[in-house]
Amino acid sequence: MAAAVESPPPLSVLMVASEAQPYAKTGGLADVVGALAPTLARLGHQVTVVLPHYHEIGPQSGDTTTRTVRLGPRSFDARLTVVAAEPGLRWVLVGCDGLYDRDGLYGDHAGDFADNATRFGLLARVALDWAERSTGLPDVIHAHDWQAGLVPVWLHTASGSLAEVPSLFTIHNLAYQGLFPTESLDTLGLPRELFSIDGLEFWGQISFLKGGLVFADGITTVSRTYAREILGMEQGEGLDGLLRHREAVLSGIPNGIDVEIWDPARDRFLPRGYSADDLSGKRAAKAELLARYGLPTDPPALARPLIGMVSRMVDQKGLDLIRDAKPRLDALDATFTIVGSGADHYEEMWRARAAERPDRVGVVVGFDESLAHLVEAGADLFLMPSRYEPCGLNQMYSMRYGTVPVVRATGGLADTVTPYDAASGSGTGFVFDAYSADAMVDAIEAALDVFRQPERWRTIQRAGMRQDFSWDVSAAAYVQRYRDVIERRQAAGTAGGAPQGV
Repeated sequence: MAAAVESPPPLSVLMVASEAQPYAKTGGLADVVGALAPTLARLGHQVTVVLPHYHEIGPQSGDTTTRTVRLGPRSFDARLTVVAAEPGLRWVLVGCDGLYDRDGLYGDHAGDFADNATRFGLLARVALDWAERSTGLPDVIHAHDWQAGLVPVWLHTASGSLAEVPSLFTIHNLAYQGLFPTESLDTLGLPRELFSIDGLEFWGQISFLKGGLVFADGITTVSRTYAREILGMEQGEGLDGLLRHREAVLSGIPNGIDVEIWDPARDRFLPRGYSADDLSGKRAAKAELLARYGLPTDPPALARPLIGMVSRMVDQKGLDLIRDAKPRLDALDATFTIVGSGADHYEEMWRARAAERPDRVGVVVGFDESLAHLVEAGADLFLMPSRYEPCGLNQMYSMRYGTVPVVRATGGLADTVTPYDAASGSGTGFVFDAYSADAMVDAIEAALDVFRQPERWRTIQRAGMRQDFSWDVSAAAYVQRYRDVIERRQAAGTAGGAPQGV
């Protein structure tokens, strides 16, 4: 009789992030951390997430202690509130007078906060202080995006047992790099020798993101296609050479979605639940969505295809294509409902469109969680013409809600949406390759042609709704990467020097 194979022991994971649901959100990073952490806990691992205690979070119930943490020449009194959310998961909210208790996470309408290097340098320092003083070091530290980029840097320069803890660094969007003047080295207490091409130096500044890429034991990004794209000059954001150098420890893990929150059968923001077997509730969502935007809800309006967008209004998201495609888009027999915010000129573009065509275009500038759910459910098509998209979540929400995505073949959009094939009738959405206004509208028109064929359309809807985008699959991939970096660090020993792959 074969001996039983023992399961690997559960891991202790410390995450460091600048935002996470349900506490603070500006984009997909919050959704990822807010879903990955509890999924790992449900799989049996011990997870602690450290993030700033922003003003918008408000008071929280939990054990609060104050620790004095040194950052360069200054000392800061950091208040740590520990919230035990569920078995295996706790949140550590880092408060500090004057740093996090302000409107906005990273900046305001005047731009980024001038002291962001201090704000997120302190976050990394506090997280490592927590790791060192807590009972038992974590097995691995998982740092997210530039705001946590100094975590691998300080682990590399640490002494004692903390220096033995491996790190995984996740790129959610390579375009945001945390660039600061060289004087920040002194402010942060970083050695001057780190200001080099093999360290933090990036075109005469220091880059928090580059620090994470150079010194982490492993690197992930949020889709397989994006992991390939960032190795080239077009999407490498000036870091493609470094990423190619570290390709051996770089991989793409597609994001999942929270299938409890994003479930059309039980969504509290919808007038009626529905499923792939019974889509009737989708019409009720469409009627309510039109009404919320003050658009017509008569039978012709309900029969007309409705195109939805929930998006930041920035170049990355393809808003320039929408601007350039105005004549062709206006000619479509379709209604548009948009929610989002971003660059002033794109916000004004959408407001102007709504004013020109009040019966066909509805716009809400800002973010409203209930409205985002209603757009996903009530729209017939969901438009994501992104210039680049590391992963994207809305296309997965859309498919789960029977809303057919029209996307550009980039990053996670290419990984998750299967192009519709007219010959076989298979596919989960409509995909275009060229980054051009005409290619985008051609794809929309192709989708509208099929929309007029109800049986074919329902086949596409149901194919999307039956995809498995749950976090269980992605979380299992992260656990394997955690074990990889632990084994790599153990194999390398603790002789010092940069991680393997640098």
